[in-house]
Amino acid sequence: MEGQSGKGKGRKTEARKAGAVNPLRMWPAFVSPTRVTMNWLLITLSKITPSLSFKNWLLRRTGMKIGKNVSIGLDAMFDIFFPENIEIGDNSVIGYGATLLGHEFLVKEWRTGRIKVGKNCMIGALSLVMPGVEIGDGATVAAYSLVNRDVPPGGFYGGVPARSLR
Repeated sequence: MEGQSGKGKGRKTEARKAGAVNPLRMWPAFVSPTRVTMNWLLITLSKITPSLSFKNWLLRRTGMKIGKNVSIGLDAMFDIFFPENIEIGDNSVIGYGATLLGHEFLVKEWRTGRIKVGKNCMIGALSLVMPGVEIGDGATVAAYSLVNRDVPPGGFYGGVPARSLR
């Protein structure tokens, strides 16, 4: 499965076999523990700071691509293993407690994929965006949604899993 793309409906991810032990137990073999610790510190600080500009500055230090005038709500969580897989376009809003993951560890494999949130997007509170998903410019994702496939530009999606609400 090494290098397999398209795993997961509507997602562009790269899958890797794990071996005898589940890959979450093996994460230090995939990513530098020092880097993960630094990412965790920066992301944890970003979760609690009310300053939007300081929050964006912290997240950029992890390798995330954060556009201009991005607003990220308190307690939003980002991938500590692969934050460089996350890009958020200009003037977008990430709601309170939303989670964006650039990886997923399964029992027998692990996957990585880029998340691209376009310009002028709204990701509702407590939503989960999975790796390999692109959210087009001007799209809205309702609160409490599981985004496991691409959302087209201007789309209004919500639910578990997210689907078009128009």
